[in-house]
Amino acid sequence: MADDGQGRLRTEEGPAGGAALAGGEMLLLGVGLLALALLAAYRLYLRWGARSGPGGAARQGEAAALPRMKRRDFSLEQLREFDGARNPRILLAVNGKVFDVTKGSKFYGPEGPYGIFAGRDASRGLATFCLDKDALRDEYDDLSDLNAVQMESVREWEMQFKEKYDYVGRLLKPGEEPSEYTDEEDTKDHTKQE
Repeated sequence: MADDGQGRLRTEEGPAGGAALAGGEMLLLGVGLLALALLAAYRLYLRWGARSGPGGAARQGEAAALPRMKRRDFSLEQLREFDGARNPRILLAVNGKVFDVTKGSKFYGPEGPYGIFAGRDASRGLATFCLDKDALRDEYDDLSDLNAVQMESVREWEMQFKEKYDYVGRLLKPGEEPSEYTDEEDTKDHTKQE
């Protein structure tokens, strides 16, 4: 900037318009960032806001109305039925133990951020912090290729699920027979968790 001789400041511009162009670019950048932020907020609203609307509340109410599940063991095929889409109840397995995570349907339901684990063995995905289909196995996963740190992570996740959700049974290895649970064992464990 320089004085033009009449007490007014003038900008010195280069061949491309210099200072005036820089101000315009800043304005465009600001408008662009604002548009991006609004688009991101709108997409989050569409993804998460829809669940808290009437349909989402109905699903939550339906899940809360489900009776407590009796203890039983599950094969991988049986577990897949409880994905929140085919059945309102949502189960997942961690380290060979099956948990009823229905009350956490906003996280584990079909549109939830961890919905990929619904009706599946989530151990490998939780151990490796991977939310991709690649972290899920279609056959029984013995986790034998996980390192010590990853196995410790699986055990920590298992403890967190035990504290927060109902333990409903074991994930069966191929050829393994399910256990017979008595009503007394089932009742004793459910009162212990509350």
